[in-house]
Amino acid sequence: VLGRQVEDAGRVLEGIGRSISYDLDGEESYGAYLRRESAQISDAYSSSDRSLSELEGKFRQGQEQGGREESRLGDSFLGLLLHARALLRETRHVSSGLRDKYDLLALTVRSHGARLSRLKNDYLRA
Repeated sequence: VLGRQVEDAGRVLEGIGRSISYDLDGEESYGAYLRRESAQISDAYSSSDRSLSELEGKFRQGQEQGGREESRLGDSFLGLLLHARALLRETRHVSSGLRDKYDLLALTVRSHGARLSRLKNDYLRA
């Protein structure tokens, strides 16, 4: 009976050893397994930290670029407004000059009309 119990205990221990070796994923000891797992976790953390840093950098760069585009758009719009204002001033100035020329032309036409009327009357009398 004792021999059977020893054999059974040996088989149980052998089964436990096999399941532990499967759990250790081919490593000889649990310490080596933990070191390998720790290295993999450390690598994964470093990789995710690097990726997160890159994403933060790209996000900041996108915000700065968006701010520059908004600023450039605002500057462009302001430039268009200033150009339109300058054109309106120039148009108003030209219009004012044309009004003065029109008044001068109207006076000249009236003057010539008066002279023509006088010449016509003088011609008809003669």
